[in-house]
Amino acid sequence: MRVLITGATSGIGERLALRYAKQGYSVIACGRNQNKLDSLCNRFPAIETLSFDLTHYGEYPSLETEIDLLILNAGDCEYIDDALHFDAKKFERIININLIAIGYALEKWLHRIKRGGRVVLVSSSAGLLPLPRAEAYGASKAALTYLAQTLSIQLKPHGLCVSVVLPGFVDTPLTKKNTFDMPMLISTEEAASEIIHGIEKGKFEISFPRRFIFIMKVLKLLPLSAWQKLATRMTL
Repeated sequence: MRVLITGATSGIGERLALRYAKQGYSVIACGRNQNKLDSLCNRFPAIETLSFDLTHYGEYPSLETEIDLLILNAGDCEYIDDALHFDAKKFERIININLIAIGYALEKWLHRIKRGGRVVLVSSSAGLLPLPRAEAYGASKAALTYLAQTLSIQLKPHGLCVSVVLPGFVDTPLTKKNTFDMPMLISTEEAASEIIHGIEKGKFEISFPRRFIFIMKVLKLLPLSAWQKLATRMTL
């Protein structure tokens, strides 16, 4: 079995690469930092690496062999702290890495997935609700979830399956930058276990922690006016 993982130099992506390598998969780890990719290879010499910037379409390498599993995990988060003075460049950066780059990867690699294989888009539970300061991040992840839903319909006749991952808070270098409380925070090892288990079960939606996701989905049922009042208190 052959798996390609983007954003494999840290966080969930790194943990997935190591877990799949331990299971005997042929792993192709993608990232921008060659030193971190080399560190992966030092731990598992069989891991292949591709070092390039996912936001640069022209840098995408072609795959010489077919793959069984494509995990598009790379992403970033920046917050819009002052919506009145909207930061368009920050918005552009996040949309590019979290969404546009996914389109690049799909064009370059989707046709290399074997029939019966699977593409996995790592989205976020942040896309379930309009959260304060998350205009860029939340919009990109909500769009990514929608993309996964449409792909699951379009790719089924071609023998390809789709999964979307909706994590809550995971202890990664990205979330370490957060200055607010992160309820039900889990480790990257726990997140990787949930993702791998969900893929093995053939799930479309892989969401965790379950209690956190349940609360988010219940809050999503509230009228927007009620949620606005609650969300406003979060910013005070």
